[in-house]
Amino acid sequence: MPPCDGPCPNTTSNRFGKDARRENRRAFLLFAAMNLDFAKSDGLITAVIQDHASGRVLMVGYMNEEAFRKTVETGFATFWSRSRRKLWLKGESSGHRLVVKEISTDCDLDAVLVKVEAQGPGVCHEGYESCFFRRLDSGEWKVADIPTYDPGAVYGGKS
Repeated sequence: MPPCDGPCPNTTSNRFGKDARRENRRAFLLFAAMNLDFAKSDGLITAVIQDHASGRVLMVGYMNEEAFRKTVETGFATFWSRSRRKLWLKGESSGHRLVVKEISTDCDLDAVLVKVEAQGPGVCHEGYESCFFRRLDSGEWKVADIPTYDPGAVYGGKS
């Protein structure tokens, strides 16, 4: 490539294009999965899910290595269900998916913070925006939020 006068164009995007950059980023993120400590907690890491705009914690889930990779590959939060012993895409039955905006890890590499944009009125299977809708008040758990949707209508009584 000949030298340019003044500031040179971004040769990476000119030579490889947007799709190649996306593939390189995905390959890098998948490689990063290998650095997470899945062994510490029987193959799982904790995934704290936070609304990227408001900063509100929406839920906590668990990911095994496959769930983490699917999250990175698809851009939608995917978890390991400890009770059902299988992968589950958040929103697979409700349609309330979580679009990943950013992923960070803690210093021990055994937990991730996933900042998302929620598609739908809430993530809690009880009908709230956040699973953290109760607050401790004078030694009692009290509902502090209002429901944002009817879980019976969304899950058909199978929440």
